[in-house]
Amino acid sequence: MTTQVAPVAGLSGAEVAERIAAGQVNTLPPRSGRTTWDIIRANVFTRINFLLMVLFVIVLSTGSLGNALFGFLIIINSGIGAFQELRAKRTLDNLAVVGEGKPLVRRDGVAAELPRDQVVLDDIIEIGPGDQIIVDGIVVEASYLEVDESLLTGESDAVLKQPGDEVMSGSFVVSGVGAFRATRIGLESYAAKLTAEASKFSLVKSELQTAINQILRLVTWLLIPVGAATVWVQWTQNPGAPWQEIVLRMSGALVPMVPEGLVLLTSLAFAVGVIRLGQLNVLVQELPAIEGLARVDVVCADKTGTLTENGLQFSRIEPLDEADSARLEQALAQVAAADPRPNASMQALTHALSPAAEPWTVAAMAPFTSAKKWSGVSFAGQGNWVIGAPDVLADPTTAVAQRAEEVGLSGRRVLLLGESDLLVDDPAAPGTVTPRALVVLEQKVRPEAAGTLAYFAEQNVAVKVISGDNAKSVGAVTGSLGVAATEVIDARTLPDDPEEFADRVESAGVFGRVTPQQKRQMVAALQSRGHNVAMTGDGVNDVLAIKDSDLGVAMGSGAAATRSVAQIVLLNDDFATLPHVVAEGRRVIGNIERVANFFLTKTMYSLVLALLVALWRLPFPFVPMHISFIGWYTIGIPAAILALAPNGERARPGFLKRVLSFSMPVGLVIGLTTFGTYLVSLQSVTDEASATQASTATLIAVMIAGGWAMIAIARPYQWWKIAMIATMITLAVLTVFWLPGWYAQMLPVWPWLATADPQLDPSNVAMNLNAVWFGLGAAVLVEAMWWISGRVTGLHRRVFGSLGDR
Repeated sequence: MTTQVAPVAGLSGAEVAERIAAGQVNTLPPRSGRTTWDIIRANVFTRINFLLMVLFVIVLSTGSLGNALFGFLIIINSGIGAFQELRAKRTLDNLAVVGEGKPLVRRDGVAAELPRDQVVLDDIIEIGPGDQIIVDGIVVEASYLEVDESLLTGESDAVLKQPGDEVMSGSFVVSGVGAFRATRIGLESYAAKLTAEASKFSLVKSELQTAINQILRLVTWLLIPVGAATVWVQWTQNPGAPWQEIVLRMSGALVPMVPEGLVLLTSLAFAVGVIRLGQLNVLVQELPAIEGLARVDVVCADKTGTLTENGLQFSRIEPLDEADSARLEQALAQVAAADPRPNASMQALTHALSPAAEPWTVAAMAPFTSAKKWSGVSFAGQGNWVIGAPDVLADPTTAVAQRAEEVGLSGRRVLLLGESDLLVDDPAAPGTVTPRALVVLEQKVRPEAAGTLAYFAEQNVAVKVISGDNAKSVGAVTGSLGVAATEVIDARTLPDDPEEFADRVESAGVFGRVTPQQKRQMVAALQSRGHNVAMTGDGVNDVLAIKDSDLGVAMGSGAAATRSVAQIVLLNDDFATLPHVVAEGRRVIGNIERVANFFLTKTMYSLVLALLVALWRLPFPFVPMHISFIGWYTIGIPAAILALAPNGERARPGFLKRVLSFSMPVGLVIGLTTFGTYLVSLQSVTDEASATQASTATLIAVMIAGGWAMIAIARPYQWWKIAMIATMITLAVLTVFWLPGWYAQMLPVWPWLATADPQLDPSNVAMNLNAVWFGLGAAVLVEAMWWISGRVTGLHRRVFGSLGDR
């Protein structure tokens, strides 16, 4: 029913100025959740940076600047991470401004769209179907106004609102029109809390983050006993050595145990992913959505607005039973003109039909809702006219329904115009409907939709087309896009039993006449069968399903409520962007897993080596500069390159198992190989010079073994990966065999180089040959473990292949 008070003109310009001066403006929290200071603090004050800083200060106290090079990791960790997050924050802020809905605010009797942060206290805000309530308020005008408060209360039934009723921000209008007065704005409104929570720029709980945190906790606990034993041995077993030498050896043992690059490159990969998607006009409201993208194996696509464009075009009207065409067109024009907030169908009729010369007097009105699938207007002296789905308003066995279905099979949208024996707002409406005409509307298929659906088919991602339209009409549209649906289902025939319902949803590909509640049930049914579900949509009827899905994707021009609950918003409404979005998620997650193998292998063999050296009470073989060389050529540079490389494999659960199944045994092999090489080399040590030669030989062994781990992790090979591997090998050889000679020649010229002594001596050929044999033996074992770990975890191992192979 219609209930309203006299129209309210809204605030005057002077009243708005008074409220702005008083600070009564809808000030919103940061759109990206974190401030600049929050980002800098989170990147600088980390546990890993603290450990590195302590070791950096200790090494710096010895005066050996060259061995303190690892300290630059603090700057790199903090700088790159903060820089990328700040760029991502700026991208999110800018895109959020573009993508957010603008309320229709009435001032001085004129309504105009304004940015949300220009709303002031006591503003009159007009609302209609699909609009989100952006501040709290009291209804002052209402015409069949129904508000869905499910995002606040969990109840899916719409609530009828009358003047004087309260509306809460975060709810949205289902049907009808109205206006409300803003009573709580800014941080006082519920919308502020929703904004801060929905758009928060942070890595919330996910399988990937949980696994990395478990790894870091494990490493921290292992560092304590191994680190303590290393410190004690280095101080007690070398009483005659200079304290600077002892400190350097001790730091050389502790620095590589810290998996600093894992955290750095994980954050970097996420941040770069957000920026790349931002360049495609994709708003990522939460960073963990990147992980969700990679895991999606079912996409539920709403037909209207996703596969077809939002706009409709009036095609023709087919009178029934020799009805008067002129009167039918007049009635149709009057019905369209009476709708205060017309949907796409009514807008198409309004644009195509001649406007009514004299509007008929409206006696009652029933707005369109997705649940009942019809709308109507009762005119004084002109009858009760209804328009909606033919299979809802007419008996499916009649010739009218069969003709409507025949037209719908061509992919067009068909509406039935009829007269009812009841007022349209009667509880029993529509009552008995006498069909008068079929109204045919054209739907324009998005040109990019066919290619997008073909991409998902190639990637083994199932697509479920879900629509509120006639099932056969939906099937015709999807068929024209190349989707060979095995079964087209009218959702009204779906069984009530949850298991049978899930079976039908999983097996079929196209669904028509789906209610908003059924969309939600379909998402839950697919999730119950172990699927990771992405739901795309643009209308109010998609909100609940998008909210419940593993990854909600909204169109930028869709309802504000839909955008607010989605993790991903396609601001340009381009369905063809979705493959890029999925590919970016796969690239990020696949590369993070690859990078984790690098750093956990290094941490593992560093722990093994430190523990064995402590048990044998030997001087540690490396100084921090040696660790830097190993890190640069076998881990750091390759990992940084591979973290940003293409990667097309769909993410799967079991991240921690896969990473540990490779890095733990390989790290153990490299650690034992390094220690064995060191023990053999020590047999020939007689003085300080030969001790340096032993360290150099040990460095050669670990570079060969660790280098082969890098070679295996980088697979499958493409030309650029082979070039990267060749470059790293060349740099490693030059460092070991050319750098010492260059240093000796340049030291007299540049005395300041004394603080950067590489402490390398490759002149002992016998030691070096032993090291090469040890390293090659370890490489064989690493190769074997790469294949074995693939067999254990089900990974598809190939030396050469596509980007999706590992």
